[in-house]
Parts: sequence; structure tokens; C-alpha cells
Amino acid sequence: MDQSAWPEVAGAVAAAPYPVEVLPADPARASACLAALEITTRSWLGAVVANTGGLLVDHGWLRVLGSGHGDLPDVPGESDAARGVVVVGYDVLGGQFVWSPPQPGARPTIHYFGPDDLGWLDLEQGYADWLYAVLAGSLTRFYDTLRWSGWQAEVAALAPDQGLSVWPPPFTKEGKDLSVVSRKAVSLAEAVSFYQDAARQLGS
Repeated sequence: MDQSAWPEVAGAVAAAPYPVEVLPADPARASACLAALEITTRSWLGAVVANTGGLLVDHGWLRVLGSGHGDLPDVPGESDAARGVVVVGYDVLGGQFVWSPPQPGARPTIHYFGPDDLGWLDLEQGYADWLYAVLAGSLTRFYDTLRWSGWQAEVAALAPDQGLSVWPPPFTKEGKDLSVVSRKAVSLAEAVSFYQDAARQLGS
């Protein structure tokens, strides 16, 4: 029987320096997701998919996808297996994390699409290394320019499938300081698609 990586993941969750909520998994849906991804629970991604509907990290700022919970999507439903692109998380502003090869034939790494520059950044980490860093506290520094006083309560009040729409958006000069922009709750899908559409229109 395969040795599950879940105890390692659970240990990292328990040791996190900020709140991490483990959303419950539906066993049948989790099994279907594992089969669709063709992975086992020996991997950190497989362990997260099998044992969680998703992880709400740092007051819900980051939603690490699992096997889905309510309207929070699952990993295979958001991913493009044909292109080798696996979507593994969204942040509350509409940024996204994907696990994909930097070039054909290369080992997959985590890439981040940010709402502040509308570009993809290769974090040069595999899934397990990325998630371990996230659970060890990396989000605090990673997002230091995109947070405002009191963000914790504002973000924690959102549902798992909600994000924040900010205007002016953070990729504009006027939207760089998120403490003075207009912020409102929208569906997470709407927040994500807004920046994807903006990137296409601006040729980013």
C-alpha cells in the first residue's frame, strides 16, 4: 500500500505561523480527482486532493485547491491536462498558482500570475517545496506590497469561493496602494478572469 504524504502535510499545517483551515473532502469526489490527475497520495498534491476540499491559508488569503468544497473548485476541474498545466491555488485578489513545465520536457515548477504586473513568474519550486514554504510562512513576504491595514478580518469574512475586486486595479499606478482603493467581494472566478482578460487585452 502506498505511504501517504498526508502526515507530512498535516504537520506543516499544524506548525504554520498563520491560520490554516482544512476544508473537508468528499471521499468519492477525492477519489475521482486522484484518478483524473493520475497521481497517488504519496505526493503532496495527491495527499492534499485526497484529504482536503482545499486549504484556506493565512486568514483565507490563499486558497490551495484540493478535491473541491462547495463552490470552491477542484484541481482537475481548473486544470488543462493536455497542456500539462495544473492549477493548484488562487489568492484572494485573483492571482493564481499553476504547476507546469517551464518548457517542454522540463520538470514542472510552480508559476505565479500576479494581479500587480499581469505576468507569470516561475517560482522554481516543485509542488511540495512550494506548499511547504507557504505553510512555513512565505506568504507574509511574498504579498507584503499587496496588503493593507486590517486585511485579515476583511479577507477572513469572505466565503472560500469569493475574492476581492479592487479598483483601480493593482497593475495601474493609481492602484498600487491597496489601502486607498475600492474593495468589494466578488466570486473568485470573476476576480481571476478579470486579470486574465486584462492581460490578454494589454498583451502581457
